[in-house]
Amino acid sequence: MTIFIDNRNGTPIYDQIYTQIKGQILGGELREDDMLPSIRGLAKDLRISFITTKRAYEELEKEGFLYTIPGKGCFVAAKNVELIREENLKRIEEHIDEIARLAAACRLTRQDVLSMVEFGLEEYQ
Repeated sequence: MTIFIDNRNGTPIYDQIYTQIKGQILGGELREDDMLPSIRGLAKDLRISFITTKRAYEELEKEGFLYTIPGKGCFVAAKNVELIREENLKRIEEHIDEIARLAAACRLTRQDVLSMVEFGLEEYQ
């Protein structure tokens, strides 16, 4: 598991950890039952407060991405298909908003955008 902290980003550090771990779980880099670094170990590696790491892990556990076994550590939870679907739908909506903004800036027609999407989908269908 690789985590990069950008102190100039403006995003809280716990959120950067949360987002990167969640992305690695959704992307399949971290698999069901994989053990994560200990809270203190990750904090030490990243040179941050363990409270910050703990908050990120707690958020991930609250959302069902992790589970904890006392005395053993934190592990990647089984993927909830509906949860993953919702996360992907949310990401798609964010990309659609960006596409709409860029299309308007370029004065693309609705048909131009739809044609581009259809072309992109051909590769995956």
